[in-house]
Amino acid sequence: MNESTLRRALLVIAILGLAIGVGVWRTGFGSLEAGPIWTAATLPVVVALAISILRDFWIGRFGVDAIALVSMSAALLLGQSLAAIVVAIMYAGGTVLEDFARGRAERSLKALTDRSPRVAHRKSTQGTETIPVEDVNVGDHLLVRAGELLPVDGILLDASASLDESAVTGEPLPERRSAGDLLRSGTVNAGEAFSMRASALSEQSTYAAIVRMVAAAQTAKAPFIRMADRFALFLLPVTLLVSGIAWYVSGDPIRALAVLVVATPCPLILAAPVAFIGGVSRAAHGGILMKGSAALEALAQARTAIFDKTGTLTIGGAELIEIDVAPGRDPDELLRLLASLEQASHHVLADSIARAARARHLLLSHPCDVREYRGAGLKGQVENESITAGSRHLVLAHKPLPTWARSGEDRYR
Repeated sequence: MNESTLRRALLVIAILGLAIGVGVWRTGFGSLEAGPIWTAATLPVVVALAISILRDFWIGRFGVDAIALVSMSAALLLGQSLAAIVVAIMYAGGTVLEDFARGRAERSLKALTDRSPRVAHRKSTQGTETIPVEDVNVGDHLLVRAGELLPVDGILLDASASLDESAVTGEPLPERRSAGDLLRSGTVNAGEAFSMRASALSEQSTYAAIVRMVAAAQTAKAPFIRMADRFALFLLPVTLLVSGIAWYVSGDPIRALAVLVVATPCPLILAAPVAFIGGVSRAAHGGILMKGSAALEALAQARTAIFDKTGTLTIGGAELIEIDVAPGRDPDELLRLLASLEQASHHVLADSIARAARARHLLLSHPCDVREYRGAGLKGQVENESITAGSRHLVLAHKPLPTWARSGEDRYR
């Protein structure tokens, strides 16, 4: 039985014990009493917590949950089994919630890890060989095919390349890179195949650093929790001293137990780890990378925020704003033909154009003989009319821009 299953079992035992005990207490079922039932349901939690504390103490850790152990033990010794089982449920519930939050964080981390580059195509005098990304050395010449992830950081060797860097920067539109530019692992080749020279090992590359950062953020304790654990060695004696004074002054040991129960940091045990792990996990799922839970905690004191606009304050996508056409052409008809062709492309701009046409309730046709030029555009036939959409070089070749189009270029320059 793994620890997560054990914690869930302890919580179920404690809750069932409380419920059965309350039922016996309210109904007076036979000769049974609620106290022994609550005690029996609390003892497994006490034993498990004691073992956990001893194991942590052996490796030099001492946390605030020691007070919960003292509180439950004192309640059982004084015959206050109801107080003991309530503390047991709070403690066991906190551990189960923490397991749940950690599991969600691990799933987010796994999603990042699953997207990590796995192989690379290394060029040599014998040709091109496919190797594990871990075998790439600095200086290796690599081939990156269309649609593939860049395996490591490197330098572009070809004249140009088109890259989808959304996984790293959040920018939705492909970026053009020129020879000598730095390329980052985890980005996608959105154009034709190109060659690059590795400038870093896989574990030292950008995407691996992102995965490590998220993993470290999920395992690190926030300053608030570290401070509580650091003062636990002092907090426990102080709590025992105050409870002893309460007993001495009142002459009633129940007063001492009341101090112990009140001092039990169940809100901290329950809330803090779950909040930090859940926050880091949720941020990672939304594309926000936290360098640690300390950064999340520091947001409470933040007064000024500086945002990278794209994908944060804006939706990170393109939208058709205006259509400029040659004299005598119908803008809606041109959009209909263009959107019909763009249906065959997965480019983010193609999707925006097709979406704009559907928003105007235009009837789209099926394109044929479509040929896509990665990073440049596409050509095809729509209703026996030849349509070309893409960059100026693809559409015009070396012809000058028509006069009617120059005003639009000046407006959006």
